[in-house]
Amino acid sequence: MVYLERMPEIVVIAHNIRSTHNVGAIFRTCEGFGVSRLLLTGYTPYPSIPHDTRLPHIAAKLAAQIHKTALGAETMVPFIYQEIPDLEILRQEGFVIVGLEQDSKSQLLDTYRPPEKIALLLGEEIAGISAELRSRCDVLLEIPMRGRKESFNVSVATGIALYALSLR
Repeated sequence: MVYLERMPEIVVIAHNIRSTHNVGAIFRTCEGFGVSRLLLTGYTPYPSIPHDTRLPHIAAKLAAQIHKTALGAETMVPFIYQEIPDLEILRQEGFVIVGLEQDSKSQLLDTYRPPEKIALLLGEEIAGISAELRSRCDVLLEIPMRGRKESFNVSVATGIALYALSLR
């Protein structure tokens, strides 16, 4: 097993992800890369939490679906649910807000030198990160595409980005 040294501290923000399977895969990937915490925001489904306000059968169903791909990582990665991602608090904690998005202002992921503390913002599966949230990012990064498709699945893109960001 290879362990990466001097990895930056990374927080992942999964905003408006629809698929429980993508959320589960993101949990599993975050666990594998030692992400310090996962923020599930917007309408992103999340595992059961103390004082959950969702109907019990809905919370249980979503938790089971997330578990199907997370395989227990949802119990290992600290997470919180927020309606709106609080980027200012992360900035106050010293994190650089990095959006993973194709945009005219994006820098290629493989040319980016990551700082010590990164908050990686992921957007919804089809539309990506909203223009409003993009404008609040310090940096936008995009994964170079070599094939004919325009993008990767959000959970796959998360793995690629975390790997590249961990190579400081």
